[in-house]
Amino acid sequence: MSDWWSYRLSDLLMFSPATYWRLIELYHREVWPAQLVALAAGLVALGLAASRRAGAGRVLAALLAAIWLWVGWAFHWQRYASINWAAQYFAVAFAIQAVLLLGLGALPRDGHGPTAGVVGMGVRVRNLGWLLALSGVLLYPLAGLFAGRPWTQIELFGLTPEPTALASLGLLLASAQPLSRSRCCVLAVIPTLSLLVGAATLWVMAGG
Repeated sequence: MSDWWSYRLSDLLMFSPATYWRLIELYHREVWPAQLVALAAGLVALGLAASRRAGAGRVLAALLAAIWLWVGWAFHWQRYASINWAAQYFAVAFAIQAVLLLGLGALPRDGHGPTAGVVGMGVRVRNLGWLLALSGVLLYPLAGLFAGRPWTQIELFGLTPEPTALASLGLLLASAQPLSRSRCCVLAVIPTLSLLVGAATLWVMAGG
């Protein structure tokens, strides 16, 4: 049993960084022009989060649910599972998140007002939400380029897990049609876990 103490995260990685980024590249080629649809969906999601029109929050929840189902199926289940057995469980988690978004998004919203994101949390939380949302939709792909990866290997909102999770968290906080703290906390669990798993994977692949 003492041998377990000698293991590092890198010992648990079942694929090389080259294999992972090649998978991303092939994924992009196979789903083209879904990238254009994903970018449009991201811009629509940002617009819905900013809108105070009746029903905008429910449409946003439905849009995010569709995106989470797509990423869970197209990325985790269809592709990532071929190099990482745990991806099939990630796919299930993404499907659960989609159901939660549909269920909680279909309920009446919990508050109104220009400064609320999560009810009772105020403008600072909403500003943080916008930072996360814009980072997930627009800035995350640029991070890959700055890291030296080609366009064919960048990670995009609506296609890959981490930018999708990051933007989703931000949109929950930024929405002009706010959620209660309890609903927001429930909806934040799986995106947060996805980000932690993704960050740990990237850290290990970078030699951490």
